[in-house]
Order: sequence, then C-alpha cells, then structure tokens
Amino acid sequence: MKIVVTGGLGFIGSHTVVELQNQGFEVVIVDDLSNSSEEVVNGITSITNQKPVFEKLDLREKSKVQEFFKKHQDISGVIHFAASKAVGESVGNPLLYYENNINALVYLLQELKELPEASFIFSSSCTVYGQAEKMPITEDAPVQAAMSPYGNTKQIGEEIIIDTAKVTNISAILLRYFNPIGAHPSAAIGELPLGVPQNLVPFITQTGLGLRKELSVYGDDYPTTDGTCVRDYIHVVDLAKAHVIALKRLLDKKNLEKVETFNLGTGTGSSVLEVIQSFEKVSGQKLPYKIVDRREGDITSAYANTDKANNVLGWKAESTLDEAMESAWKWEQKVRQQ
Repeated sequence: MKIVVTGGLGFIGSHTVVELQNQGFEVVIVDDLSNSSEEVVNGITSITNQKPVFEKLDLREKSKVQEFFKKHQDISGVIHFAASKAVGESVGNPLLYYENNINALVYLLQELKELPEASFIFSSSCTVYGQAEKMPITEDAPVQAAMSPYGNTKQIGEEIIIDTAKVTNISAILLRYFNPIGAHPSAAIGELPLGVPQNLVPFITQTGLGLRKELSVYGDDYPTTDGTCVRDYIHVVDLAKAHVIALKRLLDKKNLEKVETFNLGTGTGSSVLEVIQSFEKVSGQKLPYKIVDRREGDITSAYANTDKANNVLGWKAESTLDEAMESAWKWEQKVRQQ
C-alpha cells in the first residue's frame, strides 16, 4: 500500500517513515525542506535498507498539490505532519502559521475527497487543550481557547477534518501528542532544527556540546513542584509506532467513528528542571542554564491520560525520559562529528 507522508523528512515524520517501511508500506515523502534536509533520506535508507520516494513540494501551492495527486493516484492513506510548529514564532508571525498549517491541509483534503476512500492521520497536539483544568488530560477534556496561533491552527485543523469526513469518503484519526523527544537508536536520524532550536531538548543537547552558551529556563514561578513548566515527554520512536498502528486501524476498517481522537504521551509529567537533570545524568556533565522571564503562549502543565490509546489502539509508550534523553544526546554528538 502506498502511503504519503507530508513533512516526512522532519523529526517525527522521518521516524514514522522508518516504522512504515519496516511494516512493508511503500512510502512517498512530501517535504518543502523549510525545516529539514534531503540528507534525511539517506538516514532512513540506512536504517531500513529501502529508499523512500521523495518529492520536494510546498503544499501551499494548490496547483502543485493537484499535480502530485494526478501523478500518484494509487494512494491508500496520508499521514500529515507538514506544518510550522513553534509556539513562540506563531505569536510573532501568525499569518505564516495560518497560511502554512490551514491552506496546506485544505488542499490535501480537496484531493483526497476525490478518491473512492482515503485514510488520513493528522498530526495534532496537546496544545488544543490549552491550560486544561484537570491533570492528566483525557480526550474528553474541553478544547480551550488557544494560547497561541500555532495551537489555534491545530484546533481549526481538527474541525476542518471532522467537517470534511462527515460528507466524504475520508476517515481520519487525530493524534494529539504531547512533547516528542529523542532519536532513533541507530543515531541515523533525529531532531535537527535549522537555526536556533525552538524545542527544549535540542537546545539542551546543543548547549551540552557548547554550541549554545546556556539554556534559558522560561520562568520558575509556576505553580508546579519546582516552579518550572511541566510537560509529557515521549520518545519519538514510540510516537512513530503509534502512527502506524492508527493507520492500520483505518485501513482495516476497525475505527468505530469517521474521526477518532487519541492522546499520545507517557502519562507522566516532567518539569523543565527534571529534564535538565535527566540530561546531566545521561551525559555525565553539568548544563549551564539561567532562569529568565516567562514566555508568552506557554502553559503551566500538560500531561496525558493515555488509557484510550492503551486500550483501544493497543499502543503504549515504552521508553523512559532518561532513555529518550540518552538517544537525543547520542544523536547530537554524532551529527556534530560529521
């Protein structure tokens, strides 16, 4: 079966391509290389001994999306990762996020609805819950007013998919994931942001190598155990495997509704300082950091109730924070040796 993976050279996308190919799927990667590198194709190939098809494509160009689907008419499903994803950047440049995250989704769905049937996996986010009132967060938690344009694009994206699935042959699963970290155990692929990292763990590993002077910890006056923000950090390989399980659920027609929603996390919250401590443990070195003011758009705490994914999908996160951090550190060290 041919599966299109948009954003397939990005962090989560590349790890999902590996898991898809390991399960025998034929994969076509679509990526505009705005926050990734074509070199990732070689990493995927080295792990799976199979080179995925790659097409450079900006999904904001409607005519190019139409051309792509004319060329690939035997598509069984799409896993849609392609999106801008930094909370802070979205606050400063909201129109970029609305154009990139909404337009691309609409153009994809317009083509998929012309197929006899289509399975669609959407890369959503725990940001749709805003600052949830109860922890851990279940899928039934109310979707709160978004704290950032990025979070808003994920909420709007989910609504677009739900509305479209009602009147088309598209079936979808919305995967709301928490904070992906780590790298493939081979260290052949991992998280490699272009420019200054927007996510915590790559900033930590780059600081650990001396590429960054110090880590800024945004606020230590939150109502948490140590005053820093709490998140649910999930190993990217665990996350990638969940996408394949969700896709198979749709392809095998085991879904109970046209659109299903699952949280993907470990079920455990870790503070920023605990993540720093994990890095210091696995690396054997101290990390230079300083406490600075809170960052706009950040919420206090978010970690998942994973019962639904565990029981309905039959999926469970297996790796610990230390294991994920160790793989991220191994990857960072390898990348900088090249």
